[in-house]
Amino acid sequence: MIVVADTSPLNYLVQIDCQSLLRTLYRRVLVPTAVFFELKDPNSPASIKQWLAHFPEWLVVKPTVAVPDPALSHLGPGEREAIQLAQQEQADLLLIDERKGRTEARLRGLATTGTLGVLLASAEYGLIDAEACYERLIRETNFRTTPMLEKSFLQQVRNRSTGPTTDN
Repeated sequence: MIVVADTSPLNYLVQIDCQSLLRTLYRRVLVPTAVFFELKDPNSPASIKQWLAHFPEWLVVKPTVAVPDPALSHLGPGEREAIQLAQQEQADLLLIDERKGRTEARLRGLATTGTLGVLLASAEYGLIDAEACYERLIRETNFRTTPMLEKSFLQQVRNRSTGPTTDN
């Protein structure tokens, strides 16, 4: 599975100490150069700086080879390059939170999920308590969501924890 990440999912998952979920779920995650530089920004949280000081082997920085796409100029550098890298690598999944970026990626036929999607997928595999991680995300970071998305996320988490189980 080829997975490309934008800055925000990495940023938020590291801040709540859930970055290892990416390796567990996807084995390897590609990031474009712009995302790497956004993470290295001097104003990044200390947890990000510490994480980058011990750069994980499953995170691969890969430059985009195409000329910047002018149709993506309304997005930030990380989003632009993440979308282009996902297209270049024919990625199975793009991790991206920003609404404009997700919309543009979907228009280009890319499958997307964001920080909350990673938490949901991790909960499905029994890796985390998604509600507890969500509480940390809201309490310890500047992650923003809409009331509708929050309600949907929490409902999905609760439905999964109370749903029928199968013994295989």
